[in-house]
Order: sequence, then C-alpha cells, then structure tokens
Amino acid sequence: MSTKRCYYETLECPKSASADILKAAYRKLAMKFHPDRNPDDHTAEVRFKEINEAYDILKDDQKRAAYDRFGHAAFENGQAGMWGAAGARAGNPFGDFAGSFSEVFEDFFGDIMGQRARGNRRNRGADLRYNLEITLEEAFAGRSAEIKVPTQVACEACSGSGAEAGHAAETCPTCAGHGKVRATQGFFTIERTCHGCRGTGKVIRHPCKACRGSGLEQKERTLNVDVPPGVEEGTRIRLSGEGQAGLNGGPPGDLYIFLSVAEHPIFQRDGHDLHCRVPVSFVTASLGGAMEVPTLDGGRANVKIPEGTQPGRQFRLKGKGMPVLRSAQRGDLYVELAVETPVKLTRRQKELLREFETESQAGCQPEAEGFMARLKEFWSGQ
Repeated sequence: MSTKRCYYETLECPKSASADILKAAYRKLAMKFHPDRNPDDHTAEVRFKEINEAYDILKDDQKRAAYDRFGHAAFENGQAGMWGAAGARAGNPFGDFAGSFSEVFEDFFGDIMGQRARGNRRNRGADLRYNLEITLEEAFAGRSAEIKVPTQVACEACSGSGAEAGHAAETCPTCAGHGKVRATQGFFTIERTCHGCRGTGKVIRHPCKACRGSGLEQKERTLNVDVPPGVEEGTRIRLSGEGQAGLNGGPPGDLYIFLSVAEHPIFQRDGHDLHCRVPVSFVTASLGGAMEVPTLDGGRANVKIPEGTQPGRQFRLKGKGMPVLRSAQRGDLYVELAVETPVKLTRRQKELLREFETESQAGCQPEAEGFMARLKEFWSGQ
C-alpha cells in the first residue's frame, strides 16, 4: 500500500477543487518552497518536489480521473508508462515539470509585467492628448470647437499592412508566427518576445515605400468637439477611437481633450459660484444707494446698498453663477463691495472733509472708536 501523501492534501485543496483553484494553490506553494528561496533547506526541497508531482497529475483531466478512482496505484507497478503520451514520463516522479512550471512562471510574471507575447498581436493604438483653452463665457454657455489633431493613421498606400502592394507579411521564421521564443534552463522554461518580429509573429520582406513598413502615416485631422455648459478647469472629454491607429489592424486609441479655462477680467470662479469685486465711493457706502452689476450671461442685476455699508460686505445673487454640468441647477454670484478712498482732491473737497470730521459725533465710526478704546486699555496695562 502506498505511503505517499494525498495529492490534494499536498496542494492544500479539497478533492472538489476546480482546475483554477488547483493552479492558484500550486503557484503559491511552488513560490513558497522553491529551492532558490530556501537554500540549504532539505525539507523545503522535498516539499517542492511533492508539490510539483501532485500538480503534474491533477492538472491533467485524464490522470486526475485515474487518481481519483485508483489513488497512487494508478501510477505505480509499471502503470506509469501508460501516461507517457499524456504528459508524465515513466520513471520520472516530477512528470513534465518544466512545462507545468513554465505555465505558472508565465502567468505569475506575465501578470506582473502587464503583458504577454502573443503571435500576430493586434496592438491597440496609443491614446492622444489635446489641450484646449476656453473662456469663462464658453464654459458658462458651452461651445462647439473645431480642433486640428496631428496623429498617425493607417497608411493609405498599403491599407495599414506595412507591405508593398502585391506582397504580404510573412510568418516569422524565428518564432514560427508565435511572437515568442522559449529558452529552457534546467527546470525553468522562460518565454521572451521574439526579437525578429517584435512579438507580431510576422515579418515584412518588401516594406511599403510610403510608410517604410510601419503601416502608419502622419496626418492632421480636423475634429469637432462639443463642450457642454458648466465644464471646469481640468475637465476631460474622451473621443473614442479618435486616437492613434493600431498596428496589424488593431483598434485605434482614444483622444482625450483636457480643458483649461482662461482667467476673466471681472469674475472669479469657485466651483459653481462666481465672485465679483465692485468698487463704490465712500459717499454711496455711507448714504446708501443702488448700483448695477454685470452677470456672466451678459445681463445686469441691481444691488441695493444699505446706509453705512462697510468694506468687504458681500451680496448674494441667487442663480446667477455657473451652470452645474449636465444639470438644470446653477450656482450663485457673490458681489463684494470695495469702498474706495478718493484721491486727487481739490481744495474745496478737502475743506468739506475737514468740516465733516469736525461735525462728526460719537458713534459715527464705531469700529474705529472700539479699536481706540481697546488700544487705551492695552497701553494702560503696560
């Protein structure tokens, strides 16, 4: 009776585990107990061999079915030879380890690198970026812009194949059209992108004279871009399929329009709200009055200034700000008053101001009077 450990226990999986679960478990354990990671550890080396032997049997549907029915006896007493054609070699306890581990190696490192070499790859074209500056009025109302984009498109002379008319791309002799080549070192089989065809699986013997075999040519395209109302600084608009053409008939990339909003001479934007600083004379601020202020849509709004208004006071005009993107809502407009001190006074104006100061009574300037009172307390305490 066999004293070998159960293959499912070796891979730490239940008997009902799917092929994907078995593969994931094998990858994890093989990396953990690999001899290179555990130098001078005989126990790890033995465990590593057991793991590979178990996975070599269970990854094959026919061998797994035989193991589930007969256990280790299915591969002992000379019966191992019956599986030679299916993958496991008679007399080799590791089976086809180089092949099985190369699959894990490709999966593990291919996922990390984010790509795998594949024959005849239809490479997607690169994405392009276009910077478009608009005015604040255009961001408010929206606009349709016409832009010219220099990009690479499929060559018209060769229809993007890269080969001269009457000729076609040939299968790469180095990789036999797979786009990758294998190099075996001991237990490891490492796959690399074929240098002869750069992973495409094809070579061009007679390149197109127009594009020199690239299958692409530089052209300037004119596109219309619809800018919706309410866009902000840094808004990105994606035009699907308007990027650079793909290789080997691959799909084109996308074009991304990045918007920047130019500074406005009157309005400053804060999200969906607008701010406007309006100077008023100290007479209007003192006596009160009314004034007209502009709105970004080209209209005008009336603002009533109360008597004794102080500098920096804000008045809110509801719904006079920026539109909210893809919404019927709008922000507000905040009007801030800046009380202006007069300059270049005439002699008569100066006389009137001095007369005004003489006639001023207590309580006429409460903020100044309060500050002076606190200042006296501060000095008296020194």
